[in-house]
Amino acid sequence: MVNKIGILLMSAMLLMAFRSGPSAYAIYNAEGQQVDFDAMLDEVSKADVIFFGEYHNNPIIHWMQFELLKSMHERFPGKLILGAEMFEADNQEILNEYLAGVTSEKSFEKEARLWPNYKTDYKPLVTLAKENNYPFIATNVPRRYASTVYMSGFEGLEGLSKEAKEWIAPMPFEVDTNLASYKEMMQMGMGHGGMNLLYAQAIKDATMAWNIYRNFEKKHKFIHFNGAFHSDQYEGIVWYLKQMNKKLNVATISCAEVSDPMQWDDNSAGVADFLIYVDSDMTKTH
Repeated sequence: MVNKIGILLMSAMLLMAFRSGPSAYAIYNAEGQQVDFDAMLDEVSKADVIFFGEYHNNPIIHWMQFELLKSMHERFPGKLILGAEMFEADNQEILNEYLAGVTSEKSFEKEARLWPNYKTDYKPLVTLAKENNYPFIATNVPRRYASTVYMSGFEGLEGLSKEAKEWIAPMPFEVDTNLASYKEMMQMGMGHGGMNLLYAQAIKDATMAWNIYRNFEKKHKFIHFNGAFHSDQYEGIVWYLKQMNKKLNVATISCAEVSDPMQWDDNSAGVADFLIYVDSDMTKTH
């Protein structure tokens, strides 16, 4: 009996020691309650469109994105549509050809203007889409057009051809300068670029929303991957998408790098439906 008690006490001490170690991440709902992955998955699965906001170089978030995608594939086989900020609309045909097996992986990676961390962070998502015949939408505005807006405002796009304008949200579109995220961006920009800084951000958000809107299909789940700033506080892409279709059920996931993932910060309230805290000491993918 004494030995059994000793074993139980030792097991309890080991368990406490394990729990007191560092935590790589923690998931919270909008009310600041810690939840597990399955609880988050259950809730976001109810949505038509899921926005997964990321920090582009965070390995935990990229792993979580892939785990979410795999789980959604298991729940809704054949009913997913993927999209991402990391692919520009004028590269849609290149992406389509690769997914269909018309062109090689080498050709795709050479021609598609991929981000430096594509192979580590986004290739798994594209590969899953390819293996399961899921559409993958290149949602972002071509970066050269965002640069034009930053330099010359929306007027700089007036000379574009009809074909080129297909890669941009229909203009003119509303820019709400009162959105909290846009105000924050202007403050961080410290006056650089003036209103054109905001317009360059807006054309990205509006174009991504437009490409989600026109590629969404009923009875499907559209999962979109983007920088957290583009969907935090239900603004950015989310705001534009809601202007296009108020009936869409949208869920948002965001992230934050913190010193202690197990400690909720009230400032995170209202950022997203679910927030993934990652230890700020986590290594980066690039």
